[in-house]
Amino acid sequence: MDALNELKMKCHHAKQASRKLSYAATPVKNAALEAMAASLILQKDRILEANAIDQIEAKNAGMNPALLDRLILTEHRLEVIAADVRCVAALPDPVGEFFDMRTLPNGLVIGKKRVPLGVIAAIYESRPNVTVDITALCLKSGNAVVLRGGKETLNSNKALVEVIIAAIESSGIDSNAVQFFDTTDRALVPNLLKMSDQIDLVIPRGGTGLINFVKENSTIPVVAGGAGVCHTYVDASAKIEEAVAIVYNAKIQKPSACNALDTILVHKDIAEHFLPKAATELNRMNVELHCDPRSSEILSKSPGLKLVPAIEDDWGQEYLSLTAAVKVVNSLDEAVDHIAAYGDGHSEAIITEDYSAASRFMNEVDAAAVYVNASTRFTDGAQFGLGAEVGISTQKMHARGPLGLKEITSYKWLVYGSGHIRP
Repeated sequence: MDALNELKMKCHHAKQASRKLSYAATPVKNAALEAMAASLILQKDRILEANAIDQIEAKNAGMNPALLDRLILTEHRLEVIAADVRCVAALPDPVGEFFDMRTLPNGLVIGKKRVPLGVIAAIYESRPNVTVDITALCLKSGNAVVLRGGKETLNSNKALVEVIIAAIESSGIDSNAVQFFDTTDRALVPNLLKMSDQIDLVIPRGGTGLINFVKENSTIPVVAGGAGVCHTYVDASAKIEEAVAIVYNAKIQKPSACNALDTILVHKDIAEHFLPKAATELNRMNVELHCDPRSSEILSKSPGLKLVPAIEDDWGQEYLSLTAAVKVVNSLDEAVDHIAAYGDGHSEAIITEDYSAASRFMNEVDAAAVYVNASTRFTDGAQFGLGAEVGISTQKMHARGPLGLKEITSYKWLVYGSGHIRP
């Protein structure tokens, strides 16, 4: 069978499996997730061996260290992934929820019932954990899933999917509900994006190039996001030590993440006090700072820092590495305007003790997640109490921010009559 026919067959099988999965009982779905989590640990040696092959091939290909970090699995990371699966199992099942029920003046009882979307296709790069996260959320929400991971994690993903399929099959879930397309031929992706008769939603996770390609070529609805240019604005009233700690965490905790800090905006009235302390802390991890003239003048007095003059391309840059842009601004208005010009609607933060400034920032900044006195690194399905995420949407329809169980469901209208006819 050629690759295109194989793709069509797998999508067809997923569609068929989605019908029964859509009304599967919650205990059955939860048992499948618990079996998944247990199998990830029991089969860790097999998974880590496959991942080691991917690491070697990625290093030989000269992969960027930030991207390499995304594909690495360790025993600890597998334990975290398994724990997230168990968190999804413990969450309330959204499928079957009745809401907005009411009786119309004519006596009809009308309302909504939450239902799965059907089949979700995930196209993603670099991160083998995505294979597990998306599958767990899709199964719990009654959706079948078609997985198309990147070639850089092919061996890891194949091992993970084999473990997952064996686990859910033993729990009574049709294994056809999880389909993995293991070809590395990118020419087939446009075909996948045209299968609107089999697939109900496409979620791309990866770089801007992948996301734009999917959005431009898909005839299927797309929820896109993941790429994130994240700003942290240090207001004049900020507590300096707290601001330093937040900025450090947002940049250092996981530099390769989409919610890691990219640009530091600092009010001119606090810049002389804040910037040297923040830069000194960031320098401990060899962070390179791309500075505008005012921040450069301040930081040039501190020896040993990695400073580079900022250029226009630094504003609006998602670094995914130990690099950050720095700009001194004259006011909250200038900070908000800068974010509006260069942000992409992912995660933005203000550090301030001024209630009015915090309120204005929350109201005026247009992003999926807006923070006061906290690190942008919290924009994550698990951190938001969703168990995991199928992605982080930076668009506004139909869902925004981390996509959990409810975000990958829809609803249907239920209408109860007693012989009603329309006059």
